[in-house]
Amino acid sequence: MLRRAVLVERPTELQELLARHGTREQARFFLRTRGLDLAETEERHLRHEEARTAVLRAVPAEWRTATVRRDELDRFLFEADDVVLVLGPDGLVANVAKYLDGQPVAGLDPDPGFNPGVLVTHAPTATADLCADVVAGRAIVRERTMVAATLDDGRTLTALNELFLGHRSHQSARYELAADGRREHQSSSGLIVATGTGATGWAASINRGLAAPLTLPGPADPALAWFVREAWPGPRTATTLTAGGLAGGETLEVVSENGEGGVLFGDGIEADHVPLDRGQRVTIGVADRRLRLLG
Repeated sequence: MLRRAVLVERPTELQELLARHGTREQARFFLRTRGLDLAETEERHLRHEEARTAVLRAVPAEWRTATVRRDELDRFLFEADDVVLVLGPDGLVANVAKYLDGQPVAGLDPDPGFNPGVLVTHAPTATADLCADVVAGRAIVRERTMVAATLDDGRTLTALNELFLGHRSHQSARYELAADGRREHQSSSGLIVATGTGATGWAASINRGLAAPLTLPGPADPALAWFVREAWPGPRTATTLTAGGLAGGETLEVVSENGEGGVLFGDGIEADHVPLDRGQRVTIGVADRRLRLLG
């Protein structure tokens, strides 16, 4: 079967505005009432469309192509020999990572200077060379550690940045946590388990607030960091287990005590969550698979 290039993208800000307001003039009026100008949004949209055209033209003519948007990822079937071309912000690479199993990923930045460029490290014009390198077997691949949660019913969930376990609303999450050879019941705003890639985002913000910050792992380190958000002491809940690291085969074990509303999701994709019922047991550790990012 011919190799396939899969272009992963998300709607531009202009496309989101048009979907919400219907027409450009309605979108322009909406922004003007807030002291904003549609012109910059239109310029960024045009840059994205130009980059998109350049990427698709650069795919080898004999390859098959497919495009998928972020909100379609949970329904899209990736093939083993796919080359995944992610065109968008860094977070889009994290969004797609959980649906892959070893396929090489090229992060393509359509808007240099606007995106940090941590995961989208290539210009769209590099697409042809990246595809050629994959075919020739000379591609530079940088593997990044992922985090995995395994439920007692056999379901699994992986993430590139972090997993969140908590309540779907602003209510407190209740659960029993086992870590560092100890166990305790907790009531908190949720549990975050982050990789080295996620250590520059949400985990970094939490870590800065600790009296004794952790040494966070690097992107390729086979290690994780975990944090309990706003643990609350009560008659049945304690706060002695609030942060730590996981290396190698070490794991956290969580038993949900929520009657309803318990959730587990990765990389901020709340729509693709796993509901947690009372008594549901979750084991969290370093994932067996990694993101293979083209360098």
